[in-house]
Amino acid sequence: MKVPYKWLLEYVDIDKSINELADALTLSGSKVEEVIENGKEIDKVITGRVLEIKKHPEAHSLVVCQIDIKSEVIQIVTGATNLTVGDVVPVAVNGSSLPGGVKIRKGKLRGIESNGMMCSETELGIAGEEAAAGIMILPSSTELGIDIKGIIGLSGGIIDFEITSNRSDCFGLYGIARETAATYGVPLKTLETDYKDGIGDINEHLRVEIKDELCRRYTGKMIKNVKIQESPVWMQEKLLEAGVRPINNIVDITNYIMIELGQPMHAFDYRDIGGGKIIVRRAQEEEKFITLDSVERNLSSNMLVIADAKKAVGIAGVMGGENSEIKEDTTTVVFEFANFNGPNIRLTSKKLNLRTDASGKFEKDLDPELTLIAMNRACHLVELLGAGELVGGFIDVYKEPVKPVVFEVSAPWISKFLGIEVSTERIMEILESLEIKVTNINETLELKIPSFRQDIKLREDVAEEVCRIYGYDKIPPIKIVGEAVEAIKTTEQKLTGSVKSTMVSSGLYESVTYSFVSPKVYDNIKLAENHLLRNNVVISNPLGEDFSIMRTTIIPSMLEVLGRNYARDNKAAGLFEVAKVYIPGKETLPDEREMLSIGLYGEGDFYSLKGIVENLLATLGIEKAEFVMEENNDTFHPGRCARLLVRKKDAGVFGEIHPDVAENYGMDNRVYLAEIDLYTLYEAAKLEKKYKALPKFPAVSRDIAMLVEDRITVSEIENVIGRAGKELLENVKLFDVYKGKQVPEGYKSVAYSLLYRHEGKTLTDDEVNLVHDKVIKALTEKLNAQLR
Repeated sequence: MKVPYKWLLEYVDIDKSINELADALTLSGSKVEEVIENGKEIDKVITGRVLEIKKHPEAHSLVVCQIDIKSEVIQIVTGATNLTVGDVVPVAVNGSSLPGGVKIRKGKLRGIESNGMMCSETELGIAGEEAAAGIMILPSSTELGIDIKGIIGLSGGIIDFEITSNRSDCFGLYGIARETAATYGVPLKTLETDYKDGIGDINEHLRVEIKDELCRRYTGKMIKNVKIQESPVWMQEKLLEAGVRPINNIVDITNYIMIELGQPMHAFDYRDIGGGKIIVRRAQEEEKFITLDSVERNLSSNMLVIADAKKAVGIAGVMGGENSEIKEDTTTVVFEFANFNGPNIRLTSKKLNLRTDASGKFEKDLDPELTLIAMNRACHLVELLGAGELVGGFIDVYKEPVKPVVFEVSAPWISKFLGIEVSTERIMEILESLEIKVTNINETLELKIPSFRQDIKLREDVAEEVCRIYGYDKIPPIKIVGEAVEAIKTTEQKLTGSVKSTMVSSGLYESVTYSFVSPKVYDNIKLAENHLLRNNVVISNPLGEDFSIMRTTIIPSMLEVLGRNYARDNKAAGLFEVAKVYIPGKETLPDEREMLSIGLYGEGDFYSLKGIVENLLATLGIEKAEFVMEENNDTFHPGRCARLLVRKKDAGVFGEIHPDVAENYGMDNRVYLAEIDLYTLYEAAKLEKKYKALPKFPAVSRDIAMLVEDRITVSEIENVIGRAGKELLENVKLFDVYKGKQVPEGYKSVAYSLLYRHEGKTLTDDEVNLVHDKVIKALTEKLNAQLR
């Protein structure tokens, strides 16, 4: 928000420079973005009146003008086309300077002498978005021969504030003046709002009906016998300095009020209000409306409009309509001062892609009590400018007035909370300077918060107000006292670190993917329609359909990453990801399970992947793990998939991805993938390492070869051998699997090397044979093995 310094000084008496004021307001909590000291580069630019315009004899695009600058009449040659005799314009005379280091010297243009230059808004450095093309035309009543900086408000400078959304009271210049008065401890001047009502009664000419609660208050005033003309110079200067282009007295009053008080207002031509009634209602779906910028807009039913008995005449809080704007022959005007629901105005403005100064203020939820203050101030200005006759009375529809916020706070508590000693008297003085009514009862302060301070609701808010006005710079610095606590990882964090280190040492790279996915990913991995993993946590405000649910498996995410690498001609990839899946709970929050996903293609095979899993189990100290063939998993290749069991619990699955699934991700080679439930592994993990001395006594080796059915797995054989020979058996090693002519159909020859050892003595052949026979017997009875 741009605040003209000279205008601000009309409300508060301070003898400070603009930079001193900016620094003080920054310390008291008002964020200053920039201090603009206008007019520094402008010198010897004065006002002049065009007396004569003639065509240049040598150039058809130029004209020769005679300009009265009071002290003399000078000749200037220009190419401007917007000049007429009698116009008052800014004149840069010989020896003057303009923004950007431009120096003006007299000279000749196509043989005709030119003693200066008439200036546009762009050349003066004040051009805004609505700047008119050509030479800047000043009010005809402007005095001649005076410095242009005083005319266009460049002598005082501007402070640009960043106003936070919770401080809507500072959207008006008067709110900043209140902050200034509190900061310096000086009185705030009262706004002049007195006026004399005319004859008649507005209620005889106009009625207002609010049909929707999105409009909290509607205040209206009527002016008759309106004289549409230029505003006085002082008002035009102020508006220009605030960045608003003057238009006419009525429109200028509406802009003046919005800048001064932060309350947008609107002026309707009474002739265009059909039926003498204003209705605040929701727009009809697909209702068409032409706004003041001559653009036809399609409205929706969640937008609020100001309408008459037949049609809409304005989009509430955003922009008025072309069908009711002020015209040169307007004689009766209706002023609107309203208060609307802020979020609704913001949504309307956003949907229409139409952001205005009014919508920018309304969307922050303005104080409803401000409408009446703004009306009285506007009426004062109408009377002051002689813009028309005020019709008696006013309309004010205010169904649910704002209730004042009242609460108590202890003065000693404020000092304790702030860590500084502030007297009760000083606290009361600060709060009263901010227009908070204070009653002191034994150092318990009863506070009545003004309606424009909607941000003060708690005692902590009050303490902040005291502190910022008292002065943050007055708080004495103290040394921080405390103990440094060593950060210690939890057991789970240590285990996760071990998992990641093991994956990296296995030659894999870590990947990171989103936890939210599309429901379509389950079709891509051929998950059955009734599969439990299709039961998802649905996101209520998704970024889009592709991110609408929380994943229950990491397999699709890993396949997407592998597919992306494959599409970019990476010949081989080995990746892993440690992330969570989200399993919906019946009545509680989802079960967040931490999973490990491993993906390979291009190098290695099923056994490479199995080796990585076995390496992980060894790192975590997990001994009781089994690999069981997985037969009914459509995501994986039949016969090339295994399930990991840890302490008989399902801990995950790994294997070769089904070719159809791989094709869904753009891959036509073999892809290997594992998904491991880390929480199941963590329950069985043993990170403690126990020392075991090297054996002192020799081991005895026995080999055994047998015929077993094809369906019997190596793990089943090793489990039988381990249980039968557990007394002395130290190691079991598979060294041969054979199928050929000498082996019957449906069978295979399997050979193992068994190592026996006793920790306390040297074994005899009889002792070894006794245990070895038990092993053979167990294999024969349980697996129907035939010794070879």
